[in-house]
Amino acid sequence: MPKIIFDPEKLPVEAVGGEAALDPERLTPGWLRQRFASPADWQPEPQGESWAGRTVMTPASVLLPLVQREDGLTMLLTVRTAHLSAHAGQISFPGGRAESYDASAIDTALRESEEEIGLQRRHVDVIGTLPDYITGTGYRVTPVVGLIAPPFELAADANEVAEIFEVPLRFLMDGMNHQRLSLELPEGAGQRSFYAMPYDRFFIWGATAGMLRNLFHFLRA
Repeated sequence: MPKIIFDPEKLPVEAVGGEAALDPERLTPGWLRQRFASPADWQPEPQGESWAGRTVMTPASVLLPLVQREDGLTMLLTVRTAHLSAHAGQISFPGGRAESYDASAIDTALRESEEEIGLQRRHVDVIGTLPDYITGTGYRVTPVVGLIAPPFELAADANEVAEIFEVPLRFLMDGMNHQRLSLELPEGAGQRSFYAMPYDRFFIWGATAGMLRNLFHFLRA
């Protein structure tokens, strides 16, 4: 299928997730460690990006970096530069494709985070992973969740990252902030649906919002 160009911010909101916000207790480092150590039964969100129809997937990993701030955990995210061939200008987690010399999916996420935003792996306390997420661009992405305790330094790779910012985890873990959008595909190819979580001037959507939605389900189970 050819690349589809559209502006997700101009699509109407079809629905809202609507689930209650997570209890603040579940948004603490100790509770998160316990949940990843002993997961409850849960089901990932049905993916809306399977329309791509690809049979060969490229392995990749991203880091979901949870920063331990005084007023609560935040999720660290990036804005991709506008000139990139894939996902230009979109909100992303630090990460990228696996290389042959990576020891594991976790190693890929940590290496890519060092390269993209200068986050040294010694600052990251990896507490677990979420199920792989299949993107419309043909990647099988492993989300790696890690806790980060300040102080730490960041240095964005100007070729890949235009901006680094943080969003309160309590905002992202509230179903009332999860918007459902849909796009009609050309030539009668059906409909693509995905989530968006607009925050301030940042429009979080697509695979990033999908992985956040899975984190939400995992923590609320």
